[in-house]
Amino acid sequence: MSTHSPHSMQPQSGRRPDRYSQASHATGLADTELSELSQGLLAPQASISPKYLYDTLGSKLFEALCLLPEYYPTRTEAAIFEARRSEIAQAVPRQAVLIDLGAGNCAKAETLFEPLRPSHYIAVDISADFVRSALRRLRPRHPGIRMQALGQDFSRGLELGDDVPSRGRLFFYPGSSLGNFAPPEARRFLRGLKESTADAASLLLGVDLVKDIEILQAAYDDALGVTSAFNLNVLRNINRILGTDFDVRHWQHIALFNPTHSRVEMHLQARHDVLVSWNGHSRRFSQGERIHTENSYKYTREGLAKLLEESGWTAGEFWTDEAEWFAVVHARSESTHP
Repeated sequence: MSTHSPHSMQPQSGRRPDRYSQASHATGLADTELSELSQGLLAPQASISPKYLYDTLGSKLFEALCLLPEYYPTRTEAAIFEARRSEIAQAVPRQAVLIDLGAGNCAKAETLFEPLRPSHYIAVDISADFVRSALRRLRPRHPGIRMQALGQDFSRGLELGDDVPSRGRLFFYPGSSLGNFAPPEARRFLRGLKESTADAASLLLGVDLVKDIEILQAAYDDALGVTSAFNLNVLRNINRILGTDFDVRHWQHIALFNPTHSRVEMHLQARHDVLVSWNGHSRRFSQGERIHTENSYKYTREGLAKLLEESGWTAGEFWTDEAEWFAVVHARSESTHP
């Protein structure tokens, strides 16, 4: 789970990112994506991509859980940006084309408008309606910035279009949404960002760091149950997208830390034997059987620098909070023009 809609896996998203025939027509998703979603439910280890966590209700629940005392990433990252604002502004290009990946309500990017003074703001999110609504609020407050909303699952490749300037691009991916990707996927994703522009580019990345398991566990299984509601809501979204007949009352939220892979995992566990059917398919889940909905990988400073280097980026400035729970990193890629 990230603090940015990602969105934010495959995430988008550690949170954050499609829809499907009749279901495809209603939701605007390709048949191949519907097929992948169906295959995920039928796999030996059933899974749902975390990008499906972010329908309109899921995005609202995510906003709520970011306010929880247990969920440290949001406030910790915000504190880093506040404390290091001038340093960040000096490190990144001025008048940049700020490309916000998994923009959500665009609140994080807006805090950078004054110090960075971007010429353009491109808000990219799987939930197109949500991000368009956010831009309607932003435009009157920042009339000097050209703004554009893109409803897109950028985990499959970022398509910015010819109307987005190629020079001076600054990719903004905060909230540890990168943690939704397994390391090989993260490398492909970061390499894809680099290859999406032939010009030199910058990357401003927020990443959650390795820390005590108790802190991580509480952040993904809060006492109020907001994260549980967020996770369970994915079943309602899948019912709408794929035509499944999940009943959320038959499932419970599970969060655990997997030390072997250095990641927090979120699952939905069947409370009892249950049969789920959809579009000519069905699957019987036994009591205790789980659907894997999200990973959130945690990094060390050295591991993150290596990941960036392997993806074609050069890690530069590295800012953390005092306890080193979270990091904001600036990286650069060189132009591929001859």
